[in-house]
Amino acid sequence: MKKIDAEAGAAWVRRHLLSCIEPILSEPWILDADTTIKPIYGHQEGAEIGYNPKKPGRPSHCYHTYAMAGTRLILDVGVSPGDEHTSNYAAPTLWALLDRVNRECWPRLLRGDAGFGVEPIMAEAEARGLAYLFKLRLTKNVRRMIEKLAQTADWIDAGASFEAKESVVRLMGWREPRRVIVLRRRIAGDVALSSRDEGGQLRLSFAQVEPDREIWEYQVLVTNLDFETSAFGQLYRDRGDDENIFDEMKNQWGWGGFTTRDLARCRLAAQLNALFYDWWNIFVRLGEPDWHREAITSRPLLMSAVATRARHARRTTIRVASAHAEARPAAKALAMVAAFLRELVKGAEQLTEAERWRAILRRAFKAFLDPTLVHPPPRFVAV
Repeated sequence: MKKIDAEAGAAWVRRHLLSCIEPILSEPWILDADTTIKPIYGHQEGAEIGYNPKKPGRPSHCYHTYAMAGTRLILDVGVSPGDEHTSNYAAPTLWALLDRVNRECWPRLLRGDAGFGVEPIMAEAEARGLAYLFKLRLTKNVRRMIEKLAQTADWIDAGASFEAKESVVRLMGWREPRRVIVLRRRIAGDVALSSRDEGGQLRLSFAQVEPDREIWEYQVLVTNLDFETSAFGQLYRDRGDDENIFDEMKNQWGWGGFTTRDLARCRLAAQLNALFYDWWNIFVRLGEPDWHREAITSRPLLMSAVATRARHARRTTIRVASAHAEARPAAKALAMVAAFLRELVKGAEQLTEAERWRAILRRAFKAFLDPTLVHPPPRFVAV
């Protein structure tokens, strides 16, 4: 990998990442942008001290990741030094990804956390005609707006015990007013406050809430969608699935476990991991298209077996035996996948390779694409 040119290698992997998913990008879909931190133990290029919530003060790398919501498929990942965790450093990879995608296949919505709820990202999305939904930090002016709204009535139900109310605000540094959605949820019972002492030891202190007092949790979203206020709570909460991708990639696919001396090979390895992760997810979904099965269960189920080969009368037979508790349903699923692929190759010889890959993706993600099973993201319209 050291002999591979950094730019050429990254372009090669990104081309395969996109071609892996491109046939279903014509469907309504959401692009989730998020960042995860990889602590570094050693002297590696780009190991800088920055934002590190798990291990404060530990050098790290930042993985700026872009995924297709609802499918657990990664479209691209950029690796930056640990002190380049903000959206300013994530933006070049994001816009370059959109530039590689045909305009008619762009996402219906760009979704991100508070790191992306800043003027440069929103202004660029508006200039490109792209709808977005971001979280806002609770700055002084945002809190002042919340105080005014808290005194009003007519909050509407937003699901998961949240109430919602919308407003229009122009914060400092914004070029124009924007639509914001304020979500709040009442906290009942005792509240635990956590802090760390000088030695890094976690300390908890409990505060008892008096019956006549109310404690509220607030979240503020900014968007340019023309959509009902009550829908934004669940629409943003669905972004939490990104954490499942990070957990799987770090603990089951090696994002948190490999080391390289230089940043170029680290980027290439991270992108290759994402590509292998997409391939495996598509393969497993062919057998179980209704839900996602993580590698920690699917790999032992589908790969841990003993095979024997027998030859008789010019015929070779391979028998595969698995000791897994779900060996029978796994064998049935694999037989269905084999029959589907065999028919796709032999029974549809007139199809091109691109059309065959499209058929594979449509079967693997039929729960995502079939509106009778799971409603796809609506076709949002930007204001």
